[in-house]
Amino acid sequence: MTRKLKIGITCYPTLGGSGVVATELGKLLAERGHEIHFITHSIPFRLGKFHKNIFFHEVEVNDYYVFKYPPYDLSLASKMAQVVKMQKLDVLHVHYAIPHAVCAYLAKQMSCDGLKTVTTLHGTDITVLAQDESLKDLIRLAIHQSDAVTAVSDDLIQETRKLLDITTPIDLTYNFVDKRVYYPREVESLRRDFAAPDEKILMHISNFRPVKRVSDVVDIFARVSKKVKSRLLLVGEGPEQTKIQCMIRNLGLEDRVQFLGKQEDVAQVISLADVLLLPSEKESFGLVALEAMACGVPTVGSNAGGIPELVTHGETGFLSNIGDVEEMARNAEAILTDPVLAARFREACLHRARFEFCNDKVTTQYEQIYYRVLGIEANLPEPVCE
Repeated sequence: MTRKLKIGITCYPTLGGSGVVATELGKLLAERGHEIHFITHSIPFRLGKFHKNIFFHEVEVNDYYVFKYPPYDLSLASKMAQVVKMQKLDVLHVHYAIPHAVCAYLAKQMSCDGLKTVTTLHGTDITVLAQDESLKDLIRLAIHQSDAVTAVSDDLIQETRKLLDITTPIDLTYNFVDKRVYYPREVESLRRDFAAPDEKILMHISNFRPVKRVSDVVDIFARVSKKVKSRLLLVGEGPEQTKIQCMIRNLGLEDRVQFLGKQEDVAQVISLADVLLLPSEKESFGLVALEAMACGVPTVGSNAGGIPELVTHGETGFLSNIGDVEEMARNAEAILTDPVLAARFREACLHRARFEFCNDKVTTQYEQIYYRVLGIEANLPEPVCE
């Protein structure tokens, strides 16, 4: 029997796709008998209730008066090393190259030679930070010093190679959703609070940053609502929200659009939708589209980044060029007005989410990576995807 591992996980514990995936992965690994230690500045928001085999170690920052900015990175590296020694961790799995992989490298130098580090690239650490010449060498160091590197899409792998000019092996490990949590919910009574029986619901979920192109979401809805009785639900908060509210008011759509703010039970909320709108300028993966897919909701969005690896055009949604709101509106209208097409997309979404992005499958991939870097021959059971 392959021995169980002690795994440290560091991620951003607040809202965001990387934190969600890291936390859910930790929970799934704990269910398989591994001992999981989260090392972050606060409890990951998706961790929730008590979980067997899961422990939390809080990073406390030294606010010494000579520091202009509290040195979180150094405090994190020190805490990592402390937990590695105290708990005798086998692997540190960090999500994001900057700063987490650099901190893991420092922790490895402080702790012991036997520790292995795995770094998962989620997007912003490459698509934004790697554009900064002053950070490129640091990101290269973080990647080169990791015992294994993974990325959430092939598009992200190619962009990493291009921007950093590296040949380091990178494992493709797609994001996933837990099929026990993400499935079509019964929301008929709840739906009546947002739309009339003859109205359709379009939805957008994001952090309302410019890259999400939320103004395109409103443009698409403005076009669709002229032909289809519909409502738009906007989930999340962020810097573009005030601008979007003004846009909605200027277009006279205030009575058709509702802001729901941040929502934790995404599966319940997304099950209300008939179509998810994701016209982003960049998406390394597009976790929200997978969450929608697992709930039977097709995506109308942009042909950007890793989205085409997730959404199959003409089968589980429609993709258009970035900014082509007119075509996106036509595609949304096609789904909303054709029950046969909508039903076909729904079934294709459910099948693809369950089999191609199965949580058992991806968890096993990560386990194989951990055992590989440790030089342990593992005999893992076949993942159950159904």
